[in-house]
Amino acid sequence: MTGIVILAVAALVAVGFGLHRRRTDGRFVTSEATTWSQVAASLPTAEPGTRATLVQFSSAFCAPCRTARVVLSDVAAREAGVEHVEIDAEQHLDLVRALDVRRTPTTLILDGTGHEVLRATGAPQRSQVLAALASSGAAS
Repeated sequence: MTGIVILAVAALVAVGFGLHRRRTDGRFVTSEATTWSQVAASLPTAEPGTRATLVQFSSAFCAPCRTARVVLSDVAAREAGVEHVEIDAEQHLDLVRALDVRRTPTTLILDGTGHEVLRATGAPQRSQVLAALASSGAAS
């Protein structure tokens, strides 16, 4: 008798999941919220760049995060209209989950309108950041 109950519950769960997937797969969802609006909600004093914003997620004991900070800050200082915003992932877990950040450092490149155009994990090199800015349409 217990086996039949377990089988019936498993069948109901499978049918429910199948119906959900059938209804939602392939549908485009519009969102009014930009990545920048989510960042700004967590860090109200942060300022976006007019060309691009380099959003870096870091953690306290992450050695590559320090390297990423130096590189991204340097690029932002040298490139007009580019800003660097560093976010402590441990202090902003809701934002980390909302943006699906899985490790530190993670760098998001946002365009001038605040939409994410590129994402990288690990510490990028200066040349990689400049190439990413150029390929994302944020070239000077």
